[in-house]
Amino acid sequence: MTRPVEYCWLCERPLGRRIEWHHPVPKSRKGKETVAVHPICHRTIHANFTNAELARQFHASEALRDHPKIGRFLQWVRNKPPDFHAPTRSRK
Repeated sequence: MTRPVEYCWLCERPLGRRIEWHHPVPKSRKGKETVAVHPICHRTIHANFTNAELARQFHASEALRDHPKIGRFLQWVRNKPPDFHAPTRSRK
């Protein structure tokens, strides 16, 4: 029996060996749900948004994908292998 392919909540690419769990509504804001994401996608989310911003307006993957910075990231990462890793720029 083959394991079904799982996809990243943010970039929708197949997940690799390393999976991280993201709280769309941060735990600090009483979020309980978690979604599977690539480590690079998880770091990109948190490098661009505060927990307050995530809870207030970016708790849906569609809202994140529509943000210009995340859109550029998604274009860049779309053809990378599932376990691709690169340094993530920190929030300025």
